[in-house]
Amino acid sequence: MAMSRLPTGQEKHRAVREMFDKIAPRYDLMNRLITLGLDQRWRRDALGRVGVGPGDRVIDLACGTGDLSEQAAARGARVMGIDFAGEMLRGARARGIDAAFVRADGAALPLADGCASVVTCGFALRNFVSLPEIFAELARVLDRGGRIALIEVDRPRSGIVRGAHSLYFDRLVPLLGGLLSDRQAYRYLPESTAYLPTAEELHAMLAKAGFGSIEKKGLMLGAAQILTAVKT
Repeated sequence: MAMSRLPTGQEKHRAVREMFDKIAPRYDLMNRLITLGLDQRWRRDALGRVGVGPGDRVIDLACGTGDLSEQAAARGARVMGIDFAGEMLRGARARGIDAAFVRADGAALPLADGCASVVTCGFALRNFVSLPEIFAELARVLDRGGRIALIEVDRPRSGIVRGAHSLYFDRLVPLLGGLLSDRQAYRYLPESTAYLPTAEELHAMLAKAGFGSIEKKGLMLGAAQILTAVKT
């Protein structure tokens, strides 16, 4: 997948799916290295912020190899992990997590209206073709009062921190990815932040989809973020 220009529409859908199938074997290792081992703490934080526990019905959207699904299940929730990359799901199933894993498109979930109390999504917003469609679908499958917890990368606002982050994220991460996994895929990671709307735009999209109590928590000096909201 050449990244001289970022793909859009159905080209993006195909390219991203192929990329995640390709990097699935080293995906967990790369997540730990890129985040300096903090990604699992961020997942715990996200689940805690929306109070996931026994009795919850959790959809883990773009579940990858199942990190969030595993943590949600450990809290006593009933979990369904959904992803469109078959190799990612293969990795999730191999972990023996107490969850169901289904291959599906996040914009057209094969689920009934109001079937879930929580939707989680880890580091995948920039990979969807249309965020308004995704947010509308999340609102559809959630009960009234249902919660969402979305973890995503971000760009620090401070000039000094932003420069240091760019050196690491834009230069060192692709180099590390090339050594341990796939160079093109880990060139895409920093480039794909161009897909992310601003905080204000994300807030407006969520509100339009029917969410309130929208909050953003910055992580790692602004290098990542947790978004939480409640279906009104």
